[in-house]
Amino acid sequence: MEANFGLLHHYQQLLVTSCTMLDLAKEGRWDELIEHEVQYITTVEKLTQFQNTSEMAPRMQAQIHPLLKQILDNEVALKELLSRRMDELRTLVGQTSRQHNINSTYGRLSGNILFPNEI
Repeated sequence: MEANFGLLHHYQQLLVTSCTMLDLAKEGRWDELIEHEVQYITTVEKLTQFQNTSEMAPRMQAQIHPLLKQILDNEVALKELLSRRMDELRTLVGQTSRQHNINSTYGRLSGNILFPNEI
């Protein structure tokens, strides 16, 4: 029975961390999100140390079920926000690369007079 309460506690802790991570992603606070990800993973590891859910009392399963559903919903929303962020970063890297190529090209040509037949 004590293990069941520990299990419930870890699911509650996981939900709190999950909500915090989702809020941080919505606010664009990516560095803080990564710090909380470590806590999230640690809590998930602790959950695996507890008894199999089939051995859990039905009442405890009923308490954990909504927590787990919210955790999974948060994870889906977080993955969507992370995907958008990856797209933003990919765009920024592409723009930086193109800008570097332009600067490099024009830097080599600076001070030179080019005539149309030389291009």
